[in-house]
Amino acid sequence: MAQLPVLAQSPCVVRARPAADRGAVGRALAATRAFCQQAELGRDAAERLVIVVEEWVANVVEHGAPPPGSRIGLRLVQGSGAIRITMTDAGRPFDPRQEAFKGPNLERGGGAGLELLRAWSRVAAYGSRAGRNRLVLQMPYRNEGGGGHNPPPPV
Repeated sequence: MAQLPVLAQSPCVVRARPAADRGAVGRALAATRAFCQQAELGRDAAERLVIVVEEWVANVVEHGAPPPGSRIGLRLVQGSGAIRITMTDAGRPFDPRQEAFKGPNLERGGGAGLELLRAWSRVAAYGSRAGRNRLVLQMPYRNEGGGGHNPPPPV
């Protein structure tokens, strides 16, 4: 699998623009893992961030019907006690705050990713303009003693 080069890095920021195709999830996760290392996130925070990014990018590719040749924008910023996750895409508009949880799909698997995203992060903003969707999430985290144990956020 080809790795996506990270476009820009600073002490607390990683940006990537993977093609919105079948390889998008792997490329977005490579950038997310690079962010986790750079930000020195603990294991629990890193795992949650990886799952949130994976679920959203997979949903864009599988259900959003992004046009061929389009890209998914990913920007991760480490702040004090929270990670700001900004994702953009050219797929169908979808506001995660508007979709009711329908339960997991027992026949094909899946169906719980949106609930994980909502449980582990807060939708700070969503909008769709000029054929691009923009989702901004705030994901709280806490690193303790380098081990990075993060208790589940309140639901």
